[in-house]
Amino acid sequence: MTASRHVRAADPPRTTLGKAADENFPVAPFFLPRAWRDDLMAVYGYARLVDDIGDGDLAPGGADARLLGVGPEEAADRLVLLDAFEQDLRRVFDGTPRHPLLRALQPTVRRRGLTPGPFLGLIRANRQDQLVRRYETYDDLLAYCELSANPVGRLVLGITGTATPERIRRSDQICTALQIVEHLQDVAEDLGRDRIYLPAEDLKRFHVTEDDLARPTAGAAVRSLIAFQAERARALLHAGIPLVGSVHGRLRLLLTGFTAGGLAALDAVAAAGFDVLAGPPKPTKPSLTRQAGAVLLRARREGAS
Repeated sequence: MTASRHVRAADPPRTTLGKAADENFPVAPFFLPRAWRDDLMAVYGYARLVDDIGDGDLAPGGADARLLGVGPEEAADRLVLLDAFEQDLRRVFDGTPRHPLLRALQPTVRRRGLTPGPFLGLIRANRQDQLVRRYETYDDLLAYCELSANPVGRLVLGITGTATPERIRRSDQICTALQIVEHLQDVAEDLGRDRIYLPAEDLKRFHVTEDDLARPTAGAAVRSLIAFQAERARALLHAGIPLVGSVHGRLRLLLTGFTAGGLAALDAVAAAGFDVLAGPPKPTKPSLTRQAGAVLLRARREGAS
């Protein structure tokens, strides 16, 4: 986010939270109760910071490393930073964390009775990003999404007090789909980080090479591969829609927004002819509105059946 680059390097909480405006759908929209918004932003701050550590996108100046007790000689080592971050996360549950974003998270954890598991999953995903840069099979990718995406949905259900085994299962489907959509939008950016989140077995199936992914525009084989992955994501989003119908009020609107945001992003990918190499296709407001209506209609229909 352009604005966040102008925040003082010594102010990591504002820098990290400022990136919320870049999300496809508002992290904590205005229509939610204030207590929910505050807790969702605390969780977002955590998730954003751990991703920034894993991607090497921390604000310049080393303030985050110092807050986590990491010396200048190791401040560029992402695995060291992730280890220090995990230690500070554990202080959220049994002490006083050092980092301001983790101190801000502590009241949410206590108020909502959240457990360490989902938070640790996000750290494990970012560790994996340092060590695993290619995924052989779709199942391998799904296992990664179990760490990188699904914990977020589980935390939302925890904050809103609506978690049940069935809702968690549907939430996992939606969150995995949203992660796959993000991977499709960011193929070129990820490749620039030497990461490919398109399964190798599917690259082989569609006769796509890494050189093909590095081109400025997508050829026919790449477009076919992206279309195939997009259909997988769309099927997961549709499978998760009963979650929307199982809740009520403002939470239903929030979950509708997340689901419709993913579907609208897939519409944008399709409208670009599945050429995601020229730049990440972004959803339009008309598409988001149309998909939100379709999600609500389908949720009501499936809930009545």
